[in-house]
Amino acid sequence: MSSLIFIILQSAVIAYALVSGVFLAFSDFIMRSLAEAGGVRTMQAINREVFRWVFMTLFIGMAPVSLAIAAYGAFVVGGGAGSLLALAGLVYFVGCFGVTVFFNVPMNDALAGLDASSAAVGTYWEETYLPRWTFWNTIRTIASTASSALLLSGLLAMT
Repeated sequence: MSSLIFIILQSAVIAYALVSGVFLAFSDFIMRSLAEAGGVRTMQAINREVFRWVFMTLFIGMAPVSLAIAAYGAFVVGGGAGSLLALAGLVYFVGCFGVTVFFNVPMNDALAGLDASSAAVGTYWEETYLPRWTFWNTIRTIASTASSALLLSGLLAMT
């Protein structure tokens, strides 16, 4: 394995862990805090601001990197270590990126289109958005954490 690939894989372990940490914060305490504070407007602002931050670059950038890691593990490394690398990439791509695209983003878009001061928004916020968004966010947390652990294990198995 070249030094460049080794550095990329090590960086991906850190990137997966950083993404996981952001998701963990939301599932662990941010969403509960927003629920207590009636945070529809705050969540709408968070959903707008996330596109202007390092997190989005890291999160989206890891999608193609994850596919490359999966292919590298499956077709170049092979064996047990290669399987761990391939699984790490696929778990992130499906369980983190895919869940975001198919579940969290549509809920964010729906929330963005609502008037935060209307009574109907409160019902949607409490009964639909908070429990569903947090559930899928927790799946993203687990997936990105698992990807970090699997990739680290694969790297250790290779060395």
